Formats: sequence, C-alpha cells, structure tokens
Amino acid sequence: MILDRIKAPNDIKKIKPDDYALLAQEIRSFLIKKISVTGGHLGSNLGTVELTMALHLCLNLPEDKIIFDVGHQSYTHKILTGRRDDFVTLRQYHGLSGFPKHRESDCDAFDTGHSSTSISAGLGLVKARDLKHEKNTVVSVIGDGALTGGMAYEALNNAAKLNTNYIIILNDNDRSISENVGGISKYLQGIRTAEGYQDFKIKLQKTLVKMPQGAQVVEGLKRYKSSIKQLFVPGMFFEDMGITYLGPVDGHDVNAMCKMINEAKRINHAVIIHVRTKKGRGYAPAERHPARFHGTEPFDIETGLPLKNKPKAAYTDVFSTVMIKLGSRNDRVCAISAAMPDGTGLTRFSKLYPDRFFDVGIAEEHAVTFAAGLSAGGMIPVVAIYSSFLQRAYDQILHDVCIQNLHVIFAIDRAGIVGADGETHQGIFDLSYLSSIPNMTVMAPKNKWELSDMLKFAVNMDSPVAIRYPRGEAYDGFADKREIVREGKCETLYDGKDVILLAVGSMVETAVEVREILKEKGIDAGMVNARFIKPIDEEMVKKAAEGNRLVVTMEENVYSGGFGSAVRTILDKEVPENRLINIAIPDEYVEHGNVDILKHDIGIDADSIVTKILDYIGI
Repeated sequence: MILDRIKAPNDIKKIKPDDYALLAQEIRSFLIKKISVTGGHLGSNLGTVELTMALHLCLNLPEDKIIFDVGHQSYTHKILTGRRDDFVTLRQYHGLSGFPKHRESDCDAFDTGHSSTSISAGLGLVKARDLKHEKNTVVSVIGDGALTGGMAYEALNNAAKLNTNYIIILNDNDRSISENVGGISKYLQGIRTAEGYQDFKIKLQKTLVKMPQGAQVVEGLKRYKSSIKQLFVPGMFFEDMGITYLGPVDGHDVNAMCKMINEAKRINHAVIIHVRTKKGRGYAPAERHPARFHGTEPFDIETGLPLKNKPKAAYTDVFSTVMIKLGSRNDRVCAISAAMPDGTGLTRFSKLYPDRFFDVGIAEEHAVTFAAGLSAGGMIPVVAIYSSFLQRAYDQILHDVCIQNLHVIFAIDRAGIVGADGETHQGIFDLSYLSSIPNMTVMAPKNKWELSDMLKFAVNMDSPVAIRYPRGEAYDGFADKREIVREGKCETLYDGKDVILLAVGSMVETAVEVREILKEKGIDAGMVNARFIKPIDEEMVKKAAEGNRLVVTMEENVYSGGFGSAVRTILDKEVPENRLINIAIPDEYVEHGNVDILKHDIGIDADSIVTKILDYIGI
C-alpha cells in the first residue's frame, strides 16, 4: 500500500504523481473502514481527500499553517501527518480527537470546533508571521456552509486590507456558491495569476503614477478591468472587496489544485481559491445521504445502515413531535434553526409549516436577533440550537431578547455531556450563562413528558424562556408523576429524613440510582426535581435543609454560576449552619469520549456521588 509509506509530516512529497489517485482511493477506504467502527464525521472527510493531499504537497508542515473550518474535515490531514495508527481510538477517551488539536500535533495550527472562525484565526497567524519576519504560508480552509457565519465576513473585511500573502480556500461542496460560468474564467484567472502578469501589473502601476494625472489613469484602468471581469468572473464579490478570486477548480484533481495553490502563494495579498468538491465522494451511501453521514454512528459498510438498533425516542424526537402539535394549535408559533433542522428535530415542522420555519444557516447570532424581531412583530419564535452553539449568541440573547423582555423560546438541545465531539461541543455552560441574564426563565425537564409540558408552558408565557435537555434517549421514569408546571416551583418526588437530592433535568435519572444505593446502606434520601433553575424555588431550598439534613445539588453543568452555586448562596444567607454538597462539573473543559466514562471521570455519576455523600457523613 502507498499509504504505508506515509508515517510523518511531508512524507506525501515522496509519492509519485502517477500514484496520487491510488493514494486518494486508499485514504477513502481507510476512512470508511475506521469510521464504520468508531463513528465520526465521514461525508466531509471523503469530500476533502484530494484537497488535503494538494495542501500537503504544496506546503511544509508544521512550519506552514493550515486552519480547517470546521475542523471535523481534518481526518485526511491527520493521516498525512503520521497519526494513521491512532484512528482506532478516534473520538474515544484519551484517544485521537475528531477535530484539530494543537496539543495532539504541531501540525494542527489552531483548534477549530465551531464554524466560521478560520479566517479570523488565519489573519492572526499571518500578522504574527509578519511581525516576526517569518516567511511561512498560512492557509484557511473554510466550507461554504461555514461561510454563512457573520464572523467570516467580518474577517474577510479585514483580509481585504492585507498587503501580504494569505490564502483562503473555499471548499464548496455544491451547497452555496454558483458553478463555473465557462472557459473564460480559467483564461482570465491564468493571466491574472501568472508571475509575469503580476510583475508587469506592479511595474505599470508604478510608472503610470509618476506621470501627470497618472493616479487617475490607474484608477480608471482598475474600474475598466473590474467592469470586464464582472461579466466573466464568478468571484467578483470577493474581487470587489479587494481579495483576488481564483477558481472554481476541481477539488478532486490533485494536480490542478497544486497548480492553483502554488499560483496563490505568489500573490502579495489575500486570495481566495474556490474549490468544488463532492461530500461523501467515493462511498455511495454517503453521496446519496450526505446529512446522515455528516456525523455518523458505527455502520455496516455494505449497506451504510447503523449497526445499533434505533434507540427509544430521544429528547430531540419528543421536541419534534410537540413542535408539530404546537404549530397546529397556534399559527403564531414558528421555528428557527441555524443549519441544523435534522439535528434539532425541526425537519417535520419545516415540511408541515414551511412559511413558519426559518433556517438561517450557520449564524446563531442572527438567529437570535431575527427571533427577537419575530417576537416584536407578534409571533412566538422557538429557536432550536445546540447548547454549545447557542453560547455564540450570548450578546444577542442579553441585548436583543432579554432587555426588551421579548417572548422568545430557546430549545437547547445537547445540553450537558455530549461525548465524542469533545471540548468544543460539551453543553456544560448554558445554565450559568443564561441564569445570569435578567428576565430569562431557565427550565430543565426530568423526562420526556415534562419536556412536552414545559414547551406548552413556555408558549403561554410572555417573556424569554429557555428549556435545556440532553442528547440521546429520553428518560421515561416517573410516568405516573406529571405534576402541573408552575413558574419557579420544584417538584418533590420522594421525601427523606437524612439526605435531600436536588436534581436538575438529566440528573434526576442519576438521582434515582443514588437514592437506591443509599437506601441499601440505610440512608433515607429524598428527591426533588428542580425544574426551574431560574427563578429558583427558594422556599423549597430552605425546606430541604430543615432538620440539619444534608442537601445535595446535582447538575450536568459547571459549578460556577450554576444551580448549585445559587442554592449555596440561598442557604448561606438563610440557613448558615447548612450541610451542602454541590455535584457539578469542575472548572475545566471536558475532553471527548464515552459519556459514561466522562461522567465517572469528572465525578457526576451515581457511584461517585454516593462516595462523596458517604465521605461527608462519615460512613
């Protein structure tokens, strides 16, 4: 195998050009085989094999820098930098990350988990390079989907002012940018990027400027050139900003890509290379179903079908069903997604109520302020965004929604520990950053029925409200306990004279396990479903500490600013002699891995909680 010859960065340069196609085929076969076992992002990586090969052929790593946006398309990059053997541990605890990690390799120039960041980061690396008088090349690879994010355009605005080389590769997998308009674009780009043309253009400009009224002549020529290019060149949006546009180029043609990258390296300002790729290329199921293979669980290679049987209804499924019912009952209810209608469960709503569904692309900030406008106009918008992505819109939640006390509902999926995607995707901060905002109500359901009840409750409110729920199978315990949701009120599930467990959302299920273990040890533990993180049920909190009982708060969120922190504040003021244990995520980022392993490692699983309780009471 040719792939066996690649053991370290830059080894690809030893491969003969005639073998590039075979190497690409071997990389695809390797990725399909490994990801079918571990799960991971398959479609995007199959689509960027040749693109990544070309980058590695034209650059010298780790001196040159590549920033992938989003970073889940970096698997081929990891293979070409000597990490092929580590793929057996992909996205596993202490194993190979599914995203670039600088601590994993010097060839990973920047950690990228959220989208639309690569151009800003690349600009920083370019400026650092120039200030240090270095000569390395910096390349940002950004997908057309990531280019919908506003941050990318803020960065492009700054990139236009550069007078030094910076390469941006726009990986267009047939989703956004228009197709090649014809052979004339290839002709014009070839002339513009030819070394002789660049030299001639600079010399001509210098000569003309020295002549009487030369500056006006130069400006007139520029305007004339731009008007001609406007007819033929598909990238004039970038050209008008002052960024040279090259392409489109076939992203599956290594030689064509190498030619384009080497031409781009000669340009002394920002340049965009428009690359056309096909998501899922080389694997028929992924080509037919790119969304399904964006992030996939282990699957059967022959059929492409998941190996595991479909689990019971997930919280996302419950949300999806309830949204359809709410949409049918109230024509003011509308839904907003930031490029994740499938992931957030809004696809069915979008088909039934297309006029009331809005996919704004990867633009969480816009999604929230757009929702604020909808609310101000008399609608009831439900913004469905993953916890870790919603934190990108903190300012809009505070400034545009909550200051005006607008009725916007935030459906926060993937809250808590999500597992294999790691630090950038764990939803462990939402209780803290949302609870700090005046006018915001924050809830967490204990089971699937309570999620339904909370959504209905939220629609009938007239102020901002957030409901956070975890990834995966919806808990179906306490089916017989469906107490009406009342604002700011907890729900007592069990009484107990020794210990009271105050559990938030997903931790109710864990609290059941804790209670059973304590019962076996002769400890009578009560349980309270917190329901509301804000406003918190202060009377229930004070009541929990009566009789010198040990109070244990349990949440799948960082301690700082979370539910346990608020309980401690109340008890320290109202019950100074309280006994309290806060079970929460420590002040640290949580890496990738199996959810059960991660919960045990950070001490929020049932056994760890029981141990802390027993240690506290001296048993």
